[in-house]
Amino acid sequence: MNRTFNRKIILEDGREFYGYAFGASDDRVCEIVFNTSMTGYQEILSDLSYTDQAVVMTYPLIGNYGMAAEDYESITPSIGALIVREYNDEPSNFRSVKTLGEVMKACGIPGIGGVDTRALTRSIRDYGTRKALITGADVPRAEELETLRTAILPTNAVSRVSCRDPWTSESPLTALNPLDSVSYAAGRPLRIAAVDCGMKRNIVRSLNRRGCDVTVLPWNTPADRIRELQPDGILLSNGPGDPADVPETIETVRSLIGSFPIFGICLGHQILSLAYGARTYKLKFGHRGGNHPVKNLLTGKIEITSQNHSYAIEEDSIADTPLTVTHVNLLDGTIEGVECARDRAFGVQYHPESAPGPQDSAYLFDRFLEMIRQ
Repeated sequence: MNRTFNRKIILEDGREFYGYAFGASDDRVCEIVFNTSMTGYQEILSDLSYTDQAVVMTYPLIGNYGMAAEDYESITPSIGALIVREYNDEPSNFRSVKTLGEVMKACGIPGIGGVDTRALTRSIRDYGTRKALITGADVPRAEELETLRTAILPTNAVSRVSCRDPWTSESPLTALNPLDSVSYAAGRPLRIAAVDCGMKRNIVRSLNRRGCDVTVLPWNTPADRIRELQPDGILLSNGPGDPADVPETIETVRSLIGSFPIFGICLGHQILSLAYGARTYKLKFGHRGGNHPVKNLLTGKIEITSQNHSYAIEEDSIADTPLTVTHVNLLDGTIEGVECARDRAFGVQYHPESAPGPQDSAYLFDRFLEMIRQ
């Protein structure tokens, strides 16, 4: 049966893509990006690093396994929109508790199915990420273009998605038997202070599974407050947007360097690098997917990684810092990891908690804990 298109996407260059609505029916102006993952749409939907972005899924069938209660990366998703080729509203999965469309409607997230996602992805690759309007199929073209022309994409996303108050997650290992904990030291579990810039919950779970107690702190927590907690190590989380939008966090990290072991993930890696004096730049269309090859320069091994970021570290800016490059992206040569052995600090641009490979990068958490123990 033929269906009539009721929604469309219009890009800044005037190109239009038509489709069918699912989720919320709100009109939205977003930065449009694409993700090449074959699975994991629930984690993508609830990853706060996608705040204000319309995500095009290159894998054609989305929604077929529904939404599981245990798989969310955040309580309140802040993604701008989801764009797919074929949306399935009848999931087949014993873990599913709701459909993707039901969750998106409840969270006010618009979706469009039936879109030519191959052509749309090629447009983003050719011309880069840019503004896109998601609206009704019958909205006049002149009105759409004027809306796009005058729209200003929101900034300072980290301040909007970070936790407002500190909270703590204790390891079930240490609660049952401290001696079972791989991180147990000096008669107690290791204490990690995690700076929340839009943190994925699986980062906390990954540390908990290794026997760590994690205290999650707002993005703008001062260095003195972190020192008062006397953590064994500090984790800088992932998050959305431009790292230059969080100068307070950069200054805090600069004050803490050398006092505690520090591990930065994605945006946290960029913040750590900026704290050392490096510079960042925006990529043409970013890295988003669960299949990006990265070479570990310390071991020579290739890791299949999960990525989600728009910015990268300028290679030339590393020379003026005490940082060394530890990982590089094999697709475009961009920096994927840095470290300062003197200060017991390192960061990676990708997501070791996202089960890429599926366990290629999990060693990074163990390396962080070993750095603390030493």
